[in-house]
Amino acid sequence: MSQFFEIHPDNPQPRLIRQAVDIIAEGGVVVLPTDSCYAIACHLDDKSAVERIQRIRQLDKKHNFTLLCRDLSEIATYARVDNAAYRLLKANTPGAYTFLLRATAEVPRRLQHPKRKTVGIRVPANAVLQALLMEHNQPLMSTSLILPGQTFPETDAYEIRAKLEHQVDLILDGGHCGVEPTSVVDLTAPVPALLRQGRGSVEGLV
Repeated sequence: MSQFFEIHPDNPQPRLIRQAVDIIAEGGVVVLPTDSCYAIACHLDDKSAVERIQRIRQLDKKHNFTLLCRDLSEIATYARVDNAAYRLLKANTPGAYTFLLRATAEVPRRLQHPKRKTVGIRVPANAVLQALLMEHNQPLMSTSLILPGQTFPETDAYEIRAKLEHQVDLILDGGHCGVEPTSVVDLTAPVPALLRQGRGSVEGLV
């Protein structure tokens, strides 16, 4: 049975954040709030945890996970960022965006698009998730929590517990999250391209 932490959305309790990080470090699968919708995440390149997420969401092996990073400096470890992309990222992070960038050798293969060698990266503004990433001191692999047969992500932590309490290790209740996903912007070409309009405003981006 999963653990369930009611965590303050603006001032997350350090004790609970530390416990959550310990669970992730031990291979746990965690449901957490973001600035777009609830997501399901695990430790970077944890093969067993990734396979559990794939089973929960019924994803095939081709599904690309997103890398949750705490800041711009962390992005540079996992993605190639030229000057134009850096300026755009600096102006729009943290926020409800996923940016598609060229992956570096540091990126686990299962995170990369197999042909394009790209990776989806986001720097969330959500206070709970930021605290978690700072304490964890490295990125998390994640995907939106859209359950099989559903069109929209889960929005309520108590409903998530009722559905997944025997399949995940921890649910972080950070309050109600919306159903609108991130806006996805491709930065791999000279001109940014909008791949999906979501919660993040794209005015001035593309």
